[in-house]
Amino acid sequence: MDARLRRVNKEIADCKNDKSSGIRIDLVDESPFHLKGSFPGPQDTPYEGGYFEVDIVIPESYPFQPVKMKFITKIYHPNVSSASGAICLDILKDAWSPVLTLKSTLISLQSLLCSPEPSDPQDAEVAKHYMTSKSSFEDTARYWTQIYAGGPGPKEKSDGKDEVAIAGLERAHVDRFEALGFQRGKVIDALRRLNYRGPNVPKIPDDRVVEELLK
Repeated sequence: MDARLRRVNKEIADCKNDKSSGIRIDLVDESPFHLKGSFPGPQDTPYEGGYFEVDIVIPESYPFQPVKMKFITKIYHPNVSSASGAICLDILKDAWSPVLTLKSTLISLQSLLCSPEPSDPQDAEVAKHYMTSKSSFEDTARYWTQIYAGGPGPKEKSDGKDEVAIAGLERAHVDRFEALGFQRGKVIDALRRLNYRGPNVPKIPDDRVVEELLK
């Protein structure tokens, strides 16, 4: 058994024996080098009550190279791509160390949910939302947790998701521009791109929104 396989097997076993952290690691297609990590959302955050899954690929030179991780569960967070699940976290790049383990890396991911770093974002639009209006950002992150991660709140059918809430926008703003004859989806996309939220709203004239809608 090579050193990489021995190390990964030990880490998986250590995680299974740890009942307190809530961190789980499972094999994907019976391969010890393609794994699925999962953990509960941290308390006192918009992610509380949700359960988040992460795709893990072990590189050939592990542990001297960092593991590759991305979120499987959709999550609204400045350091995670809302489209691809890609993660911006220093220990997954140049701050990696061979002393880190799969469990400690997943715990660091869980901690990232407690302490977003909007100044070094993976998703620039989400980071702008966070910095413009933290309370509105938290409402949106909580809604995503509810519909994508099984978080608390009224459950909706898969075709009943509120596209305005998913985008972190105000319904009244969307309705106003939709009433001008623009398609709802196009209005949502334009307002999201313009970060039409909170204190930004009075700074963005209607003409600027219409210009974006006509692109």
